[in-house]
Amino acid sequence: MLNRTDLRGQVPTAAELRATLPRAEYDVDAALHHVRPVVEAVRDRGVDAVLEYTEKFDKVRPASVRVPRASLTQALEQLDPAVRAALEESITRARKVHAEQRRTDVTTTVVDGGTVTEKWVPVERVGLYAPGGLAVYPSTVVMNVVPAQIAGVGSLVVCSPPQAAFDGLPHPTILAAAELLGVDEVWAAGGAQAVALLAYGGTDTDGAELTPVDIVTGPGNIYLTAAKRLLRGLIGIDAEAGPTEIAILADETADPVHVAADLISQAEHDPLAASVLVTTSLELADAVDKELVNRVAATKHSERVAEALGGKQSGVILVSTVDDGLRVVDAYAAEHLEIQTADSRAVAARVRNAGAIFVGAYAPVSLGDYCAGSNHVLPTGGFARHSSGLSVQSFLKGIHVVDYTEDALREVAGRVVALADAEDLPAHGEAVTARFGGSIR
Repeated sequence: MLNRTDLRGQVPTAAELRATLPRAEYDVDAALHHVRPVVEAVRDRGVDAVLEYTEKFDKVRPASVRVPRASLTQALEQLDPAVRAALEESITRARKVHAEQRRTDVTTTVVDGGTVTEKWVPVERVGLYAPGGLAVYPSTVVMNVVPAQIAGVGSLVVCSPPQAAFDGLPHPTILAAAELLGVDEVWAAGGAQAVALLAYGGTDTDGAELTPVDIVTGPGNIYLTAAKRLLRGLIGIDAEAGPTEIAILADETADPVHVAADLISQAEHDPLAASVLVTTSLELADAVDKELVNRVAATKHSERVAEALGGKQSGVILVSTVDDGLRVVDAYAAEHLEIQTADSRAVAARVRNAGAIFVGAYAPVSLGDYCAGSNHVLPTGGFARHSSGLSVQSFLKGIHVVDYTEDALREVAGRVVALADAEDLPAHGEAVTARFGGSIR
């Protein structure tokens, strides 16, 4: 079922691996052509434009953008108790992990009388996006809100597409998750128009202000990603998220049932989802293919899963050794990387590029999606080579505070003047010498 690439006996360069490894076709630049008019319309006409595009794309026109407070309360009251208990456990574990990420201010004494403090300040207001297309993700509400709250962000708005089946409100589980987390501001808006409204703000249908945000985080489709790219600078963004992906590095000790189940679990997200197995074992690859035939036919979203597994973005990479496999997965830089090998902890410790690493037979990606305590908003498309997943740090700004006395400045003034003159910026030096009567001698 999976396409195969045989790299046994070969040692491709990093550039060759990047060109060889399976990837989804995901052209954000092409989507910009469609997104730009939407963003400009929201900039110019605000909520009227948002509601028009919502009616066009989501087939429903909410009475207002902001969800009534009573709807959040009602959604939580009507939530399945088992789902509520699961969300509460997810929140508890996420808070435990993310609480350890909070940075503290550090003051360095450079010289007597001269200090530099790195001060960490949360951004003032953030917009947190929860998708609502092929699936609904209350877990993404948890993953976005928890680190923002722990960072100390004072103002949060969750944004999620309105649903025709729920009278123009976001899905009830999204609303219930927001209520559980203590978020009382939710907007019924999706896609590019949601990002634009978060960036520009506006006036709701009842005259209430919809305040713009400083950062937008959370995954979405290619049009939402294109809007993030277009508006980056006016707002901060977490990343340009592409289709979800899993890579599994496995040897002959891996259980083909586990491997097949995990590949399918990512494939059910989206027809463009990537499921990649990197293995030293031809026997394992054959056994996984056999297992996939049975499991894909039996799974709920079999058509979607089959399309994803059969696409160019998915496949099996055969390698000679685990060392070669590590080179491959580091070049691929997966959003989710599972290590199912002998001595999996030692192998995982050698990985450099991954959004998150799942070690051994009992840490499947699904655990990280919901209840590991880790964050599931992670870099895709190879971005894990240079970027991290969502964390408390995503919502903090580091500010250097420089505090020097007169004597401390006098002691280094000559060095400042010398460098200013070397850069032909004499006024820089004069800004120092002016404090000492025009002379530093």
